[in-house]
Amino acid sequence: KNCKKNTFQYRLKRRNIINNNLNNNTNNVTSNPLYYEKIHKLLFKYATPSVISMLVGSLYNIVDQVFIGRGVGIYGNAATNVAFPLTTICVSISLFLGLGGASIYSISLGQGNKKKAADIIGNTIILAIAFSVIFSIVVRIFVRKFMIIFGATQDVLQYAIDYTSVTSIGFLPFVFSTVMSHIIRADGSPKYAMFSVSIGAIANIILDPIFIFKFNMGISGAALATIIGQFISFFITLRYVFNFKNITFNRYSFILYSENVRKIFILGASGGINQFSMMVVQITMNNVLSYYGAKSIYGGNIPLAVSGIIAKINMLIMAFIIGSGQGSQPILGFNYGAKNYDRVIETYKLTVTITSIIAFISFLIFQIFPRQVVSIFGDGSELYFHFAERYMRIYMALMIVNGVQPVSGTFFTSIGKGIKGAFIAMTRQLIFLLPLIIVLPRFFGIDGLMYAGPIADGIALIVTIIFISFEIKKIKSLKPI
Repeated sequence: KNCKKNTFQYRLKRRNIINNNLNNNTNNVTSNPLYYEKIHKLLFKYATPSVISMLVGSLYNIVDQVFIGRGVGIYGNAATNVAFPLTTICVSISLFLGLGGASIYSISLGQGNKKKAADIIGNTIILAIAFSVIFSIVVRIFVRKFMIIFGATQDVLQYAIDYTSVTSIGFLPFVFSTVMSHIIRADGSPKYAMFSVSIGAIANIILDPIFIFKFNMGISGAALATIIGQFISFFITLRYVFNFKNITFNRYSFILYSENVRKIFILGASGGINQFSMMVVQITMNNVLSYYGAKSIYGGNIPLAVSGIIAKINMLIMAFIIGSGQGSQPILGFNYGAKNYDRVIETYKLTVTITSIIAFISFLIFQIFPRQVVSIFGDGSELYFHFAERYMRIYMALMIVNGVQPVSGTFFTSIGKGIKGAFIAMTRQLIFLLPLIIVLPRFFGIDGLMYAGPIADGIALIVTIIFISFEIKKIKSLKPI
């Protein structure tokens, strides 16, 4: 009898402890502002620093392009375009790890599981260091081969090698600080994430003209200014590793576990694949532009230089759109983990509305002021500006719809549907745009490449709307908390 009595008391005590822990976790979740604060206030709080971070990050390439265009000339602009796929690969790695880690982190916090959250972040940090170091070594060994594959002409090749030989040193700080900026936002410190990226970009802006013009370092000076800024951001984000708000690391947090790695890559697939797709498209486009440009009145170098400029401008616009989507990620992930489904849908709809307005304004600027926009990056012949105006107006003709797809990919990732997010990310770049830029120029020359952009945008929008409609209908059918 005493044995049964003791067993019963033990079970009762254990049940009470479990219930108390569940109640504490519930209280921690419902007391979090992500759970109850007004959506538009939260989105402003998280999206604004995220947008600024993306904008400032884009300035690494934009500022280089401006100063190189004025200090080196058209070959310098073409060289940065040829080297740009390497930057895209770094961003792809950063999104695979940063967006994936941050998404699981937010969901885990919404579920009240802080140990899992700490383990995920520890694994994400180790992966970021490993991937960036390996990639840097590979690029430095095969830099000439990479530049040729990426479409460098004989006039441009040495400029591209000089630029890449320096920027490859900065792959580690660039990837690490970009990954950490996603995680820092998810931890509830979006302003710190913004500051870490901004201060590095400001240093880059200050040092660019000094190295290029005062020290006559040319394109290598622009590259040096870039990596100095990246190292500054690296040390600021490294400091945050020891000052997380919601988690505490232990030595086991930094041991890689296959299940954690798998989840990080699955949920980061949307952003990572999107960037990787952009790289594949950019490399293909460079080669197509050089080949068909040489057969046109424009020659090979003008289309290559213009394409690079348009890509950098598009990065600037997409910084607003992608930054808004990334700002919604902590809100979506936390509330989905907490089963607060109405707030998930409300957050998505508000984010898409904001990004669609941004896309519409960008569309108007590209259609009305193409020459003025391109002129920011330096002077050129009348033939150069003629091609630039046509390219911008045609290729960006459906920019107006580009506020939907990136946000939708982030939406799926944030709620743990990484595979769907990855598919949405692939639709525009790999599934539709890549075949079009290969096939259409065969029939319409270099004009075919221009029309590939709006056709791909339109088809990708239709696919995205279908997927999102089904997912929102499914979420509405779930039983809320």
